[in-house]
Amino acid sequence: MQRIAYPIGNRLYLNITDRCTLVCGFCPKNTDQGPKVHDYDLTLDHRPEVEEIIAAIGDPTDYEEVVFCGFGEPTLRLKVLKAVAGWIKERGGRVRLNTDGLGSLVNKRNILPELEGLVDSVSVSLNAQDAGVYDRHCRPQLRGSWRAVLDFLAEAPQYIPRVTATAIDGLEGVDIEACERLARELGVEFRRRELDKVG
Repeated sequence: MQRIAYPIGNRLYLNITDRCTLVCGFCPKNTDQGPKVHDYDLTLDHRPEVEEIIAAIGDPTDYEEVVFCGFGEPTLRLKVLKAVAGWIKERGGRVRLNTDGLGSLVNKRNILPELEGLVDSVSVSLNAQDAGVYDRHCRPQLRGSWRAVLDFLAEAPQYIPRVTATAIDGLEGVDIEACERLARELGVEFRRRELDKVG
């Protein structure tokens, strides 16, 4: 049976897709570790529909927050994401979106207004201080990805109460201090992540 929802601490994480717009060299699913977080195997035999995801959540107020974060990019299933987030919010839950920041580029429109009122906080994988380092580690499949991430971060605070950019300390060529400065220039918070530590 596939794992749609998986708790870590007092948060519940939702695994709604295995597709992604990046092929990051450091992502566990692209390494020998495979699609695992802690002891959870996040392999999907199909992409779950709204009803399946809701059934896997239970009571969203049992958790500090419900986080859209599996081994794929949640905004690739924007319609499903919005429907489930709406259901969580209607029941008093809090929603966080972990994203690569490419949702607007992929969907060919600014998706941020559609997330207003549905997402309480968003964590965006900045992952580098410039396009060269970003392309080397994240291996984007769409042209203009680096610029799209910056645009997403800069505009997100207009629609989402808490916006955080993240970068992984320990990747060759990644300057964490420069990443933090860039995040501050974009008007968002910054969080340093550790290499090989997921969840």
